[in-house]
Amino acid sequence: MGVCRIVPLGGLGEVGKNMMVYEAEGSIVVVDAGLAFPRDEHLGVDLVLPDFAYLREREPQIRAVVLTHGHEDHVGALPYLMREVRVPLVIATRLTLGLVKSKLDEHGLTREAELRELAPGDGPVRLGAFTIEFIRMAHSIPDAAAVVVETPGGLCVHTGDYKLDHTPVDGQRTDVGKLAEVGNRGVDLLLGDSTNAERPGFTESERVVGEAFRQIIPRRTGRVLVTSFASNVHRMQQAVDVARESGRKVAFVGRSMRKNANIARTLGYMDVPDEMILRPHELAELPRHEQLVLCTGSQGEPMSAMTRIAYDDHPAVSVERGDTVIISAKPIPGNELRVHDAINRLARSGAEVLHEDNAPVHVSGHGRAEELRTIIGLLRPRAVMPVHGEFRMLAAHAQLAREGGVPEDRIVLAENGTVVELVDGVPRVVGEVEAGVTFVDGLGVGDVHDVALRDRRRLAEDGILIVVATLASQNGGGLTAPPELIARGFGDGAEPLLEDLRGEAARVLRELIDDDVTEIKLLQEHLHAALGGVVYDRTRRRPMVLPVIVEV
Repeated sequence: MGVCRIVPLGGLGEVGKNMMVYEAEGSIVVVDAGLAFPRDEHLGVDLVLPDFAYLREREPQIRAVVLTHGHEDHVGALPYLMREVRVPLVIATRLTLGLVKSKLDEHGLTREAELRELAPGDGPVRLGAFTIEFIRMAHSIPDAAAVVVETPGGLCVHTGDYKLDHTPVDGQRTDVGKLAEVGNRGVDLLLGDSTNAERPGFTESERVVGEAFRQIIPRRTGRVLVTSFASNVHRMQQAVDVARESGRKVAFVGRSMRKNANIARTLGYMDVPDEMILRPHELAELPRHEQLVLCTGSQGEPMSAMTRIAYDDHPAVSVERGDTVIISAKPIPGNELRVHDAINRLARSGAEVLHEDNAPVHVSGHGRAEELRTIIGLLRPRAVMPVHGEFRMLAAHAQLAREGGVPEDRIVLAENGTVVELVDGVPRVVGEVEAGVTFVDGLGVGDVHDVALRDRRRLAEDGILIVVATLASQNGGGLTAPPELIARGFGDGAEPLLEDLRGEAARVLRELIDDDVTEIKLLQEHLHAALGGVVYDRTRRRPMVLPVIVEV
């Protein structure tokens, strides 16, 4: 009896941090290692990663990490994974490998794993109990691939992100012939992208955006700025082509935009003549109607180039009346407010702002319902496990599978941490494992826990009360002066409350000292609890109480 365990550590019930573990006969293959960007409730957090605990416990079994394409939600967590777990081999297509190599170099991890290029059409690769091969898929970044995974438990197809673009910019269509061929071999389980499963019809071709650029950019008399995902090489190339046709020079603004453009040009995925490229500070030497700026910040990220430009905080680029800003991306769920704030700021500066709601300047990289139906029809899977998407998207994909003839008992609606066993081609849920999140906060990875976020939310919502108590380090450690109370985040009426609380704080401190609670840490805990109740009773709010104990 052949058995394979499939464990999603991210990407189910959410958009982002995609990571799937295939495990059989002492071998593990990980497909994708992505990150997510913080939501509003993740105060101070920079990045959100999957919890790697499951892989840490099984480190010797890991044979490889296989990457479907170069977007951050599929590759961004790889350097952090490799800090914690030894990964002997990373397999990806050419552009994906180029982007990943740059990331690993920044983290000083380039030599920690073998980086192996695998192109669609290359022969299968044996990885312990598994055999994998790639199928070319069209997406919003070149070199995207589906992964065919032959396991002891059955044949799986992991689609990665895709759409059926019949006129892609680079001519690299989704290889429907290869998909049909794999379908003829007999697919036991399809793990398919669910992002646009709720949306009927077909996703438009990437060339639609290029045609919009051709209609918009040549007619503008001021500076034109285009912001998109820095990895959207096709989008950048189409903007560059229109700039060349209309006599504009191009500046790449934003670290990731410059880096990805350099990698794509070096590997032959972008064609931008050297004489067309300006450095940001050289823009001032050129008339505004001869400039095209490609910049980061399509998601309203606080320190991105576009956000800094919108707030007039960028050292080299600004917008004024007569300029045009094209936001060629859709906000990721949770980023809408930040994007709207940037749009308002740009409009206040006098710029015309074009986005997907008022111009055809963006198309999705994910297939809609009819494309998902087509993939199900080509592969004819015996079972379907929707992946990559919020739960409503997974449910919509499951409904498409039912309509495509997949039996109800062969449709697996899983969540992060669900353990699915594929036994002789039949999947079933057998349990669950811990599959939380890890926060990156500045240079710290995993240092911020739920309690820290809870405290930050309380600080943001209810203010802070600081109690400064001065104790004598000798003679029993008594109070040398009345405690000082400092409040932040309260209204104008806080001063009478503080006057009342000073006496209360002194009384609580004396009682604690008389009870011989002399350990500073323990004293802080008691003070926090005692005064917290007092403040809540008097103000009907829940501020943080932060005691500061000073020994003299």
